[in-house]
Amino acid sequence: MAKIKVLVVDDSAVVRQVNKETLEKEADIEVIAVADPLYAIEKMKLSWPDVIVTDIEMPRMDGITFLKKIMSEHPTPFVVCSSLAEKGAAATMEALAAGALSIITKPKMGVKQFLQESGDDIVSAVRAAARANMRRVTPGASLPPTLRPKLTADAMLAAQAASGVAMANTTDKVIAIGTSTGGTQALEAVLTKLPATTAGIVVVQHMPEKFTAMFAERLNSLCKLEVREAKDGDRVLPGRALIAPGGRHMMLKRSGAQYYVTVADGPVVNRHKPSVDVLFRSVAQIAGRNALGVIMTGMGDDGARGMKEMHDAGAQTVAEDESTCVVFGMPKVAIDMGGVDKIVPLDRIPQEIIAYGR
Repeated sequence: MAKIKVLVVDDSAVVRQVNKETLEKEADIEVIAVADPLYAIEKMKLSWPDVIVTDIEMPRMDGITFLKKIMSEHPTPFVVCSSLAEKGAAATMEALAAGALSIITKPKMGVKQFLQESGDDIVSAVRAAARANMRRVTPGASLPPTLRPKLTADAMLAAQAASGVAMANTTDKVIAIGTSTGGTQALEAVLTKLPATTAGIVVVQHMPEKFTAMFAERLNSLCKLEVREAKDGDRVLPGRALIAPGGRHMMLKRSGAQYYVTVADGPVVNRHKPSVDVLFRSVAQIAGRNALGVIMTGMGDDGARGMKEMHDAGAQTVAEDESTCVVFGMPKVAIDMGGVDKIVPLDRIPQEIIAYGR
């Protein structure tokens, strides 16, 4: 099998070298060139990469300008290296809107050590990007899965105090959505089509901390729904979509007939935090047949077991069709496990949500 050809773009020679060494340890990856942004385009004329790993805050040509230029001329999977600082987070949201697929966060200080310790994340992001269907990538993007110990959702749910079992029927309904690589554009496509009367929505999008708040703010400005980053104790209400904060798990709870969320730290589950499985399994336990589960584009299998549990608890379940997925990983595993009632393309998912909430 042909190796994944990677171009590393950064104004720092140290970062270029560390990323090159990290990626070239993998048998399936070849770094064809390293360059600062001014020379990157010349390097690409000699050999076009399958994936570009780039910083976005660079003095001689910023990464946003570089990304937009390449995406307009020859759409190519981008993995963005971004600072966790507020300025870096804002710039990264612009990169996602311009078509970047993934984010690798990095600190302002100790970058070399950080990159060496985060090698699995970088490799995972590159592999996910290389598998992306770029014909499905329009302005918007998603984040890579990370390779960490793969615990199940029991790691979180078993530690949480029970808040009751699912009621046979309630007037309130819950819509739970899970997605990863390619998911930010998919979520925008879905949420912007929903009316303000839509049943309460809870969302896990694999995304690092400090980025989900800005992502929610952007969606809130585009949607009829109220979209916000979830806080512990937030009510799940019609017309509201709660997005799990990066770096924390989100679970559904119930008080009487009212649903709310808890947001908590905990171990990485299915290599993710937040984890779709943690959310979906809590929805199965607490809402049961009063829920709709939607699993969309993403690499890996996070959410598949939770969706099967939702299905077995009587919830309705929907998976995005392969034809519209940027990466047909999570939906495929959910389908293979027998937890999916309907398989529909992305543009039909809003209809399914609206029909369910009536």
